[in-house]
Amino acid sequence: MVIVHVHVRVRPHHVEGFLAATLRNARASVQEPGVLRFDVLSDDDNPTHVILVEVYRDEDASSMHKQTEHYAAWRDAVAPMMAEPRSAVRFAAVFPIEEERWLTPPTA
Repeated sequence: MVIVHVHVRVRPHHVEGFLAATLRNARASVQEPGVLRFDVLSDDDNPTHVILVEVYRDEDASSMHKQTEHYAAWRDAVAPMMAEPRSAVRFAAVFPIEEERWLTPPTA
């Protein structure tokens, strides 16, 4: 399992557009066979700070995600909305370790 937290700093006047584009990407991403979760979090104290929590079945699924049309569309659409380049931190699951406990429900 591959878990990635992507930190994004959004330009203040682009928060609404960034979130709209990111939600489109997230909804498409959870349809990919190797994506277990794709959460979008907004910082309560600073709405220009958004975190994406991406959980992939394996490294191949993470790589395949970056080859999808919806990822490319998101990447290109949000690039000018960012105040600085996004950063990512990779994690390994300690608990829970069962893949099914990470799955996004199908109604997402």
